[in-house]
Amino acid sequence: MNIVSQNHIFGEQLSSKISCFLEEFHVGKILKACNAYKVRGFSVSNVFKVAFENAFRNKSFYQQEKMDSSVIPFAKDTFYRFMNSSCVNWRKFTLQLGKSIIQKIVPLTNENRRNVLIIDDSLLSRARSKNVELLAKVFDHVEHKYTRGFRMLTLGWSDGNSFLPLSHCLLSSANRVNRLQESSDKIDSRSNGGKQRKLAQTKATVVMQKLLAEAKSMEIPARYVLFDTWFCSPSSLVQVKELGFDAIAMVKKSENSHFLHDERMKSVMAIFRQSKKRPGCSKYLLSVEAAVVKEGKTLPVKLVFVRNRSNPKDYLILVSTDTCLSEEDIIQTYGKRWNIEVFFKICKSFLKLGKESHALSYDAMTSHVSVVFARYMMLSLEQRRNVDKRSIGELFYLAYDELQDLRYLDALVLLLKELIATVKGKTFFMEKELDMMLDLFLENLPNLWNKCLKRCA
Repeated sequence: MNIVSQNHIFGEQLSSKISCFLEEFHVGKILKACNAYKVRGFSVSNVFKVAFENAFRNKSFYQQEKMDSSVIPFAKDTFYRFMNSSCVNWRKFTLQLGKSIIQKIVPLTNENRRNVLIIDDSLLSRARSKNVELLAKVFDHVEHKYTRGFRMLTLGWSDGNSFLPLSHCLLSSANRVNRLQESSDKIDSRSNGGKQRKLAQTKATVVMQKLLAEAKSMEIPARYVLFDTWFCSPSSLVQVKELGFDAIAMVKKSENSHFLHDERMKSVMAIFRQSKKRPGCSKYLLSVEAAVVKEGKTLPVKLVFVRNRSNPKDYLILVSTDTCLSEEDIIQTYGKRWNIEVFFKICKSFLKLGKESHALSYDAMTSHVSVVFARYMMLSLEQRRNVDKRSIGELFYLAYDELQDLRYLDALVLLLKELIATVKGKTFFMEKELDMMLDLFLENLPNLWNKCLKRCA
């Protein structure tokens, strides 16, 4: 009975924390503005909250409904209709939620801080699936082989401290040959779901421009756009500049990557060979002024050649369309791109990205990813407000139902009590001495265990 009561208490605490987050940023109003509403029955906010809490409770919707119907007052069909709806504009939802959080973060930071937008993609694997809508053959850069799934193209915002995912698109394939399934013909092409499906079958560079344009129209405070070699091309650099951003990216070290230098088109490797390097162990080896030429347009850029830490004989190449930015600032700003890699890892390891939903509908997968993004925003904000050295993963486990830890600690306390009872029966120690021994034992435990044991006492 004690475990049941603790489960109820911590369940209420978790629900209260999530409710505060949803109310603070008016998630219900944002959902309504994104065309998520019900004509009758339960409110969309209640349904979204259940979807939001699933990862923290470590129970599926079916398990929660079966164990405690008071937590979920509606039937499963209501939940699945919401997740499968093709009316909701989920890109707009995450973008507006992210903007609301940014508006509370930015005024607290230094005006000279360089806020950035980060573009990258990650594999959303559906290796065992066959009938998933728009399923495609995708190259896995980790395993170096093709697998079934999607490329989750993500746009995020960072100030160097916090990272917030703003928008995404589950890319299928622009090539019909690589698509294993086509989109459903029952979806109206004019709906948000129909437009999202069309975007999923577009090239990644085109989708990148679409996501950046939406962030620009939403007036997200950022000046620079960061991306890696996969998206770095002359056309991408020119288009990002035309949108009003400056790009800082890593250039692929290849003879095919050409820039205008000394009034001639040269590869980046040729520029490096022909230029004089900086002596000593400087932070960068070489910095040159160059230009990107695309369709008659010339864009001045700065190329910075940086020593590869993992291989001192090798080098990396960064390009910046802001030629006034110093080499040290270019390197420091590009370092913020690592935040999106941490984000992908946290979402897949803790927030059940790709594991929680096994739906066949493209709409359900899109809504699932958006819910995961909202969970990460809450944890990222929690980490920023509680300035400490805890990682996002640790914060997840603190927000996560603590029942499992308490069960283990309760068992430990019972074992210690049994040990004391045994010692009392077979030795001549006084009870006061035994209590002192126990106190000494607890004091020598790590601080985390000591705090948890005091909480269980």
